[in-house]
Formats: sequence, structure tokens, C-alpha cells
Amino acid sequence: MTNIVLILLALVLANSPWFSERLFYVIPLKNQPKAFGWSLLEVVVLYFVMGAIAFYAEKMTTGQSVPQQWEFYAITASLFLVLAFPGFVYRYFWHQK
Repeated sequence: MTNIVLILLALVLANSPWFSERLFYVIPLKNQPKAFGWSLLEVVVLYFVMGAIAFYAEKMTTGQSVPQQWEFYAITASLFLVLAFPGFVYRYFWHQK
């Protein structure tokens, strides 16, 4: 996978919690609309899913994975939250219910 594909996949995964009233697009919730906490949980879980995909892609393309320190994870988590911002703005500021 190229880097641009991974970045686009991260953009899609980061924004996906904000576009559905279901938990992970599968589990219907009794409380409508979906609470902010559930969306935040989805963002955290999808961050780890994206990390696993990127780890697998790195392992398959280079044959090894480079060990990372906490700074790497702090930066990637911040970047994932920045990528999630358009979906957040759409849900809470633009979307008319």
C-alpha cells in the first residue's frame, strides 16, 4: 500500500463515527441521537484498527517493523483526531436534525 492510500483510509476511518447513529455502523443504540462518548469510543477503537493496518502494511512492504516510542503514538493520535475534525464539524455544527 502506498502512503497516500493509508492516509486516505485513516481519513475515512477517523470520520466514520460521526456519520451514523449506530455503534460501529452495526449496533443500534437505544438513545437517539448517539452520544458524544460513543463516537469518541469509536474514534479510539478505529485509531487502533488503523494502527494495526499500518503495522501490517509496513511489515509486508519492508519485511520488518520499526520499533516506536511514545512520541510516535502521541503524534499519530493527534493526527487521527485532526483527521476526525471534518466529521465532527459536520455532525455537531452543519448537520440539521
